[in-house]
Amino acid sequence: MSHLTTSDGLSLHYTDDGDGVPILCLAGLTRSTRDFDYVTPHLSDARLIKLDYRGRGQSDWDDNWQNYVLPVECRDVIELLDHLELERVAVLGTSRGGLNAMGLAMAAKERLLGVALNDIGPVIEQRGLDHIMGYLGRGPSVKTLAQAAKSLQRMNDGFKDVSMVRWVEEANRHFRQTEKGLDITYDPRLRDAVEAVGAQAAPDLWPYFDALGGLPLACIRGENSNLLSQATVQEMQRRRPDMIAVTVSGRGHVPFLDEPESVAALQTWLSKLQQGG
Repeated sequence: MSHLTTSDGLSLHYTDDGDGVPILCLAGLTRSTRDFDYVTPHLSDARLIKLDYRGRGQSDWDDNWQNYVLPVECRDVIELLDHLELERVAVLGTSRGGLNAMGLAMAAKERLLGVALNDIGPVIEQRGLDHIMGYLGRGPSVKTLAQAAKSLQRMNDGFKDVSMVRWVEEANRHFRQTEKGLDITYDPRLRDAVEAVGAQAAPDLWPYFDALGGLPLACIRGENSNLLSQATVQEMQRRRPDMIAVTVSGRGHVPFLDEPESVAALQTWLSKLQQGG
C-alpha cells in the first residue's frame, strides 16, 4: 500500500499498478479504490492509479469537513501527480470522480491526457441527488453483510440480472463489519459538506464539460440511471461528436464497468490514448 501526505498533512491511500498509459481512477462520492476491481482486468495494458479521497476508504479523515469539496479533492489529485512525477494522466471518473475530472480540465488541463466519465455529466438530476441524500452519512439499519446485500439489491432497482454474489461483493465495498454491526467506510461528516454545497445556487457545469475539448473523451451511462439523463448525454454528444458514448442495459447509477458495453467503450478510449488522441 502507498500513501501520499498532502500539503495540509493528511495521509491519502492510493495504489499504482501496471504499465502503459497512466489512468487515474477516481471513485464516487462515498466510495473507494475497490470500486475499480471489476474493470482492472480489462485495462491490463494501462498503468492504473487508484486514489481514496480524503475521508474515504483507507485515507485519513479531515478534521474540517468543509474540505470535503471538489476544489480540495482536485488539489489532492495534483499533489498525487506531482508525488508520482507524472506530468499528465488520463482520468476514469465514476460519478464524483467525473466531476473532479471536469474540474481538473478547467483548472489544470495541461495535466490531462483524456477523460472517461462513468454515469456523470454537466447536469445532475434531482432524483438521483435525493436518492443519495437518503443514505449519505448514515449507518445501515441491518447488522450483517448478507442482510446489507439484500438491502442494496432492493435499493438499486435499476439494476437487472445482478447475482446475489455481486451484491455481497458490493456490501463488502460499502460497509465494514464491526463488533456492533455494520458501519460505513467514510467520514459521516461528508453529509455536512454535501448539504452545504446544496444550499448554494447550483453552478453551470457546461463550461467545465466544454473544457474537456480536444481530449479523448468517453461517457458510460446506465440505462436506468437516476443521475445522468439521456437528454444530457445527447447534448454532450452534440458538443463533442467524437465522444465515445454507450448506454449499459440493465444498469442504474453507476455501472460496475465490467459490462460488455463498458469494457468496449473503455478499450476504445484507451486505444485513442495510446495513439496520442
